[in-house]
Amino acid sequence: MDKSQLPVLNLPPSSFDIRPDADSRRDGLEVYDTLRQRWVALTPEEWVRQNFVRFLIGTRGVPESLTANEVALTLNNTSRRADTIIYTRSLRPLCVVEYKAPFIPVTQKVFDQIARYNSVFNAPYLIVSNGMRHYCCAYTGTGYTFLRDIPGYEEMNNKMR
Repeated sequence: MDKSQLPVLNLPPSSFDIRPDADSRRDGLEVYDTLRQRWVALTPEEWVRQNFVRFLIGTRGVPESLTANEVALTLNNTSRRADTIIYTRSLRPLCVVEYKAPFIPVTQKVFDQIARYNSVFNAPYLIVSNGMRHYCCAYTGTGYTFLRDIPGYEEMNNKMR
């Protein structure tokens, strides 16, 4: 894959540090993940993650310092990784974000996956995006309610109080 093959997403445009894969045996690209502070393989899902994180920070006011990618969790004695977690200022999980590649439809199975992950994090918000379509829901105490839009950080944080 080269830069010209990266899909245009339904997100504001951002610029990234992208380079050929450092492993010459692989024919691909790497992108610098500022949250993990390292180069990572630029897969279609990673392209969505990088763009969506920039969207959250740039347009929804999410502090970069309270956002983490690839957060480890244990679910049913199995190690997993949540794609992105947004934290409150007191470092409680505020939102769990799950990404899929742009060509992967967002289905009930994706929501089931993120809800399982949230059984560990207990965050009041969940977001799912494939870069083209984005969904956000809030936990009501008895179930999830889908929101019309992705709230800003302060709005999400204020609901925690």
